[in-house]
Amino acid sequence: MSYDAVVLVSFGGPERPEDVMPFLQNVTRGRGVPPERLAEVAEHYQHFGGVSPINQQCRDLLAAVRADFAAHGLDLPIYWGNRNWDPMLADTVTQMRDDGVTRALAFVTSAYGGYSSCRQYQEDIAAARAAVGPDAPVIEKLRQFWDHPGFVEPHVDAVKAALGQLDQALRDTTRLVFTAHSIPSSMAANAGPHGGRYEAQLHETARLVAAAAAPDLAYDLVWQSRSGPPQVPWLEPDINDHLAALAQGGTTAVVVSPIGFVSDHLEVVWDLDTEALETAKQLGLDFVRAGTPGTDPRFVTMVRELVTERTDPDGAQLRRRLGELPMWDSCPTVCCVPTRRP
Repeated sequence: MSYDAVVLVSFGGPERPEDVMPFLQNVTRGRGVPPERLAEVAEHYQHFGGVSPINQQCRDLLAAVRADFAAHGLDLPIYWGNRNWDPMLADTVTQMRDDGVTRALAFVTSAYGGYSSCRQYQEDIAAARAAVGPDAPVIEKLRQFWDHPGFVEPHVDAVKAALGQLDQALRDTTRLVFTAHSIPSSMAANAGPHGGRYEAQLHETARLVAAAAAPDLAYDLVWQSRSGPPQVPWLEPDINDHLAALAQGGTTAVVVSPIGFVSDHLEVVWDLDTEALETAKQLGLDFVRAGTPGTDPRFVTMVRELVTERTDPDGAQLRRRLGELPMWDSCPTVCCVPTRRP
C-alpha cells in the first residue's frame, strides 16, 4: 500500500490560562462531568500557568521523528492534529488535503486498546475527514504498541534510574507501582473484541518492565486520573489509596512508573508529581517517579518502524514484539464499542 504522509494525533491541551475551561469543556462534552469537577481540574492547569506540557511534547516528538525519517531516507511529510485543542484534527486534515495528500498513516500517542485510548481516535479521524468532505485523504491508524521494545525499553531504563535514587538499604521494602489512566469499569469490560483488552495490555507491559528492570521486587498496577460522575464505577485502586495500603503493609519506598503514558503531560506532573508525592510524604514513604519515553531515540525509532511495517512490502519482518497478546494492524469493527458513551 502506498502512503504519502503521516499524521501525529494526540489529545491536545491548553497553552494559555484563558484556554483552560474551553479545553476542558471540549474534553468532557456529553459525559456528564459535574461543573465542580471541571473547576477542580482547571485549577490543576492554572497551577502550571494554564499551560499543558503536552503540546510542546508533541512538537518535540514531531521534530525528533522528522529528523529520524530524514536520516533513514523515509520521505514522508509529518502533520499534527489534536482531539481537543489547537491544532484541531479537522484543520490538519484540511491542510493535508490542500497539500495534495491522498492516503496517510496516523500515529496516535496512546499505546493501548480501549475506547478512549484507541477507538475514539478512530472516530476523531472519521469525524475530521467527514468535516473536510469527500476529497479528504484516507487516514489509517497505526497499530497499538504496548509491548513494542521502543515503548517498553525506555520505561525499563526509567525504572532502573528511579530505583538508583532510592536508599539501597530500603531495597527489601521497596515496591514498584505502575499506573495508567483509570476508565469506567464498563468501558474496560468492552475493550477489545473479547473484552478486557486495556487491562490485559497494561498488565503485560507492567510484567515486561518489572521483569527487565527489577525482577526481585514486587509490583502492582493501579490507576490514576479518575473523572466523571462519582456513581459510575471506575477501575481501582487509585494510586493514593494504594500508597496508603502499601505503607500500612510495611512498604518503605516506592518507584511509581506511569506506563499508561508516552510523555510527562499534566496527568503525570499533577496526579503523580504533585498529589501522589504529597500522599507519600504524609505516609512517610520514599517516593521516586520514573520517567516516560518522550523523545527517547528508541521510541522515535519505533514510530518509524510502525510506519515501515505498512509502507514496506517486507515490513512484516520488522515486527519486534515482546508479548504474547494478539494484535491487529487496524481495529476490528467489534473492538472497544462501549455499551453507552461514558
